[in-house]
Amino acid sequence: MTRDRKFFWTLFKSTFIVSMFTVGGGYVIIPLLKAKYVDEYHWITDEETLNMVAIAQSTPGIMAVNTAIMLGYRMAGVAGALVGMFATVLPPLIIITIVATFYDLVATNESVRLVLKGMQCGATALLLNVAIDLLKKQFAKKLLLPIVIIVGTFVANLLGVNIMLLVAIDGAIGFFLLRDKKYE
Repeated sequence: MTRDRKFFWTLFKSTFIVSMFTVGGGYVIIPLLKAKYVDEYHWITDEETLNMVAIAQSTPGIMAVNTAIMLGYRMAGVAGALVGMFATVLPPLIIITIVATFYDLVATNESVRLVLKGMQCGATALLLNVAIDLLKKQFAKKLLLPIVIIVGTFVANLLGVNIMLLVAIDGAIGFFLLRDKKYE
């Protein structure tokens, strides 16, 4: 794939669009990344997507920006990282500027409140869809330990176990029990 002006425009445009629709928190980025970069462009794999999100979530800063920087760097080095970062930061900056300008009108508007509620429902549905898809893939591979980790983490989270503790435990399990032998 050539890294010409058209490529960088595609990277900018697609990352800008993903950023525009990452409403509801960082995890909403997973189905959007999958749809755009795995399914549509075939730039990365499902596994690479999840690895990028895991690394982005564990590093300081905004998860969507961290992921965009990693994706851009993976695709086109430092220039790609800068394009990804700028394209991800620009939509929230524009939206926040508009909302700040018209804050009184937006803050008291019932229609805006209802639209935001609807967006939260949509974000929840997207996350649930990705979770089910990942679980199906683990069942298809007949890998019991990843299924136990997914279900156990979900249940522990529902029971109120600290999310950072769950991430640390899952990371340790992955490191010690799920290492790919070809990398040792």
